[in-house]
Amino acid sequence: MCKSVPTCSPGLSLIELIITVTILSILAGMALPVARFTVRRQKEKELRSDLERMRRAIDKYKEACDRGGFLVKRDTYGYPDSLEQLVEGVDVAGTKVKFLREIPVDPMTGTRDWGLRSMQDENDSTSWDGVSVWNVYSKSGGTALDGTKYATW
Repeated sequence: MCKSVPTCSPGLSLIELIITVTILSILAGMALPVARFTVRRQKEKELRSDLERMRRAIDKYKEACDRGGFLVKRDTYGYPDSLEQLVEGVDVAGTKVKFLREIPVDPMTGTRDWGLRSMQDENDSTSWDGVSVWNVYSKSGGTALDGTKYATW
């Protein structure tokens, strides 16, 4: 076709270009939700891990207190006063014992501000009496991929 015309060069026609762009757009449109889903799933995994780590630290503090490792206030029932106390540690026989390296960042809120509950609080309480830390939860109002609220984890 181009052999008879010396200025003609082989290339893409407008139709081929439109078809290619359409196919690429469809593929990109399918990949975007998958990428968002993957990021959200990773954040949920991180949230579960952080909650488990903090709860384990609270339990270890309680166990050390129950074994008589250190003295605590009577109304705390052997639970820490705050998450910061788990990081700062307590003196046990002249040695500083820490239960948590740092307070993790909540992946859902992007802050280190966690919801706290004491033994006297209800399981779904959002107000903390400030006496002791028995449980910790995310302050995110979001809903997980499984349909549960992050604050109930």
